Amino acid sequence: MPPLATYAALTAAIVLEVIGTSFLQRSEQFTRIAPTLAMGVCYFASFYFLSLALRTIPVGLAYAIWSGLGILLISAVGYFVFRQSLDLPAIIGLGLIIAGVITINVFSRSISH
Repeated sequence: MPPLATYAALTAAIVLEVIGTSFLQRSEQFTRIAPTLAMGVCYFASFYFLSLALRTIPVGLAYAIWSGLGILLISAVGYFVFRQSLDLPAIIGLGLIIAGVITINVFSRSISH
C-alpha cells in the first residue's frame, strides 16, 4: 500500500474511532438506540481502516499513533462539545502524547514514510 494511502487509512481509523467514542458518550450506557448503532458502525469501520494501515505499518506503531491521536482528539471533543475540563496534569500528559507521536513519525525507521 502506498504511504499516502496507508496514512489516509490510519487517519480514517482515528477519526472514526473518535466519532464512535462521541456516540458512546451520547448512547447513555447503550440505552439510546441510534447513538449505540452509530457507535458500533464507527468502531467497526475504524478497525477496518486500521487493518488496512497494518498492511504497511507495524502493529505497535500503528496502534501507538491511532490511540495517541485518538486520545488527543477525543480530549478536544470532550472539552469543546461535552464541556469537560482538563487540568494541568491532563494537559501535560496530552503534550507528552503529542511528543511521542511526533517522535515515532519523524525518527522511527520502523515505518516507511
